[in-house]
Amino acid sequence: MRTAFLSALCAASLSACAQSPAPADDATPGAATEAAAKAPTASVQTTPGTPEDRARQAIESINPKIAIDRIGPAPLPGFREVIVGGQVLYITDDGRYLLQGGLYDVAEKRDLGQASLAAVRKKLVDAVPEAERIVFAPANPKYTVSVFTDIECGYCRKLHEDIAEYNKRGIAVEYLAFPRQGLGSPDFNAMVSVWCSPDRKRALTDAKAGKRVPPRTCDNPVTRQYELGQRIGLTGTPMILAEDGTQMPGYLPPDALLAALQALSAAPTRHDVPAAGG
Repeated sequence: MRTAFLSALCAASLSACAQSPAPADDATPGAATEAAAKAPTASVQTTPGTPEDRARQAIESINPKIAIDRIGPAPLPGFREVIVGGQVLYITDDGRYLLQGGLYDVAEKRDLGQASLAAVRKKLVDAVPEAERIVFAPANPKYTVSVFTDIECGYCRKLHEDIAEYNKRGIAVEYLAFPRQGLGSPDFNAMVSVWCSPDRKRALTDAKAGKRVPPRTCDNPVTRQYELGQRIGLTGTPMILAEDGTQMPGYLPPDALLAALQALSAAPTRHDVPAAGG
């Protein structure tokens, strides 16, 4: 049973269970230094004897190194809601049983865990300084999205080809790095060169067009952003997040993204996320 739980939890949490590729032997010094950087760790504190504490102990008994981003009341009586690696888990208040998967409200036609998950994503992504992003924005944006991107990804390139069209529709695009080949890979080193370029917007545009970007190294956020993507459950690029942390369904053309953001903005607020405690 312990092995089954561990396997399930590893499958759900790339940030906790999947090891990134080791830096390549010919990785540039700057990339190697950045690859060794530490990702921010979760700091969930619980009070001994509480359901939250038992939930934390249950997760840590499966994987003591896992980063827990939230423990709080669940919409299901007798359970705590736990968020790890961009996934929502439900643990009984005695800490014995764990449920993995969506909790769907049939009457309201919605997944009850998505509000908590979006709140966690928003908190983590909002902590990334604007200076560490590559931003393409109109003068007065109506909407802002954070996009985890890779320079080799076909749909990432397709999105960037229309960056002017997104901006014309009032959408600001703030890029974060997610080199899909892993830390220390040629893809990683190329993205470090982009982020270290004196003109990062031009360098990113060139890289996504298949042009060579001169190799550069510097103090850069590529590893931190890659690990952040893993931590919030990124499974493919581009990962597009609205300002409230809601994840868009993969790549969307300009008109479709605008319609999705308008619908999200017009949607009534359902329920506040229960406060985490313990």
